[in-house]
Amino acid sequence: MILLAYSLVCLIFGTTFLAIKIGVDAGAPPFFSAGIRFFMAGAILFLWMVWKGKASFSLLLRKEMLFTGAALTFGTFAGLYWAEQHVSSGLAAVLSATGPMMILLLQTALFRQKAPSYSIYGCIIGFTGVLLLVLPSLAIDVSPLWLIGCAAVLIGECCYAAGAIYSKKVTTTFSEVSPVALNAAQMIYGGVLLFILSLFTENVHPGFLLSFKTAGSLLYLTVIGSMVGHTLFYWLVAKTNPVFPSTWLYISPPIAVGVGLVFYGEAVSWITVLGVFTIIAGTVLVNAGALKQLIFKQKPPAPILQKGSIEALPQE
Repeated sequence: MILLAYSLVCLIFGTTFLAIKIGVDAGAPPFFSAGIRFFMAGAILFLWMVWKGKASFSLLLRKEMLFTGAALTFGTFAGLYWAEQHVSSGLAAVLSATGPMMILLLQTALFRQKAPSYSIYGCIIGFTGVLLLVLPSLAIDVSPLWLIGCAAVLIGECCYAAGAIYSKKVTTTFSEVSPVALNAAQMIYGGVLLFILSLFTENVHPGFLLSFKTAGSLLYLTVIGSMVGHTLFYWLVAKTNPVFPSTWLYISPPIAVGVGLVFYGEAVSWITVLGVFTIIAGTVLVNAGALKQLIFKQKPPAPILQKGSIEALPQE
């Protein structure tokens, strides 16, 4: 089940960068459209969980949901959506692939947790593979806005790393609550924060929803990207650790290349093939311990996110 969920996350998230780019280029206000995506997805999922008797509205009053939403949804996607006005979706995917590295660095620097050397090497190899895969097709126009856009994605990935680590603590604290409900609650808060940011920075005209590209992009990102993809991601964090699910950032680019080759006849160079194999090698290395556990059903080794570190911290 874990491998199936991970595969779906890679497949779904691999298409969201382009979907965001299509919507933003068609005139969708980045912060407002991101807010609609996450608030609607979160509200629908949360109401469904309440109807099923697996969540209560009191969950929305917990500060942990606000903190998780502020980091995992608001911080990550505010930067990404804004940046894709000025950088290509491919470059955004490359920069977003720093997420697993930042998680390891945060756990090592802030919580004094020593990451296995193979995980660090795997992150570096995987990120190198993403560069090999995407950079040959990038047309980079270096400008101040381009540089700010790159910085915005990287800042968003810092928020993503913090949110992924903190969400592990949240799923432990609320172990009796479904990960679907927890994810829905944090998306609601993230969406509200994006709406607030949009209110002060954007001039929104509802007419943008009449465009087929913007409406289609928003529908796909809300239903498939958020309701399905982010729920699976949150479930994987609860069942494994923050690093393993985040390596979708390495797997999704090869999936995009394969789809382009099969359905659109896009050319694939030897550099692209090298990048694909490098990404796969890096991902396997990062998750060597988890994969060994899944394959041989052995008792899991001590995870990177160990008890006695962030899970044992008092409630903020």
